[in-house]
Amino acid sequence: MPESKHALLSASSSHRWLNCNPSARLELEFADSKSEATSEGTAAHALCEHKLRKTLKMRSKKPVSRFDCDEMDACTDGYVEYVMEAIEEAKRDCGDPLVLIEQKLDFSCYVPDGFGTGDCLIVADKRLHVIDFKYGQGVLVDAAENPQMMLYALGALRLFDSLYDIESVSMTIYQPRRENVSTWTIPISDLREWTENTLVPKAALAFKGEGEYIPGSWCTFCRAAVKCRARAEAKMKLAQYEFALPPLLTDAEIEDILTRLDDLTKWANEISAYALDAAVNHGKEWSGFKLVESRSNRKYADETAVIEAARSVGYHDVFKKSLIPITEMERLMGKETFNELVGGLIVKPQGKPMLVPVSDKRPTINFTNAKLDFNDFTEE
Repeated sequence: MPESKHALLSASSSHRWLNCNPSARLELEFADSKSEATSEGTAAHALCEHKLRKTLKMRSKKPVSRFDCDEMDACTDGYVEYVMEAIEEAKRDCGDPLVLIEQKLDFSCYVPDGFGTGDCLIVADKRLHVIDFKYGQGVLVDAAENPQMMLYALGALRLFDSLYDIESVSMTIYQPRRENVSTWTIPISDLREWTENTLVPKAALAFKGEGEYIPGSWCTFCRAAVKCRARAEAKMKLAQYEFALPPLLTDAEIEDILTRLDDLTKWANEISAYALDAAVNHGKEWSGFKLVESRSNRKYADETAVIEAARSVGYHDVFKKSLIPITEMERLMGKETFNELVGGLIVKPQGKPMLVPVSDKRPTINFTNAKLDFNDFTEE
């Protein structure tokens, strides 16, 4: 669960400061605004904590928030089921594994002033299991070599390594809204090696605000990203192609552009949003630009009054009817009933071909076997 006080070099931001060491100090110059998604995630974590405590027969008062809904209920139920399965698995090697919920973890001996909170720790002989709940759905989170999870593991080992004969650490990301359960296991010796050779020297640089500014995917949640010169310069490197038509570019140039395109588009949208906010909310005047009203669409001021007016002169068929979405239908009926009644009536159309980095976990399309016809894919 997010903490009320954040460390400069927090576990949650470690992906940034390990790759771009000075970013942690730079972010201090920008306000830490709490987004709606952050508030929703906090509420989901609180509900996870409550449900898990109740399942483990611990005292807990159910939290209430404005985000309570069927989806959050289902996601948090799934998290508790997963944790309970993990506990049963741990019992195979340890008769009475220790289960800790929202455990404060201190890893300051490796990272200056470093601390964090682990959603759930299962401590047993041979293996430590660190489980982290992610309610967000915008970014798919992978457990493999995840520095946030590795820092949590180091904090947990400081507490329990001398009490248990721990040989490895398993780290799980439970991200239900992306149907993502990612687990990665690392031997203790490898974790120690990463700590000594990577974590400690980079954390020292980051704490002092030293090192090189290196833009990358880790810029996504950086508060300084919009005004970061290093990131801007990296994006503007695309100007070297002078907007040449694709046939005039080499394969290598196109491949270079493809690796930057998504982040470039996101960066451009962030610049536009920043400039608009400055103009609307802070009176900023940008040379060569002005504020205008965007085009808007007509809408009914009072739908009930419109229905009554239409019916008064004989127009009764003024409604459009459609089925509720599949996911909502499944939650309504429950998986078992849903599969029995309408499972055979559900189809999953073939997805359109798309280019993604080779690191993407989806299988490569085999056109020889799949016999895909690009003519079948039309603009919607």
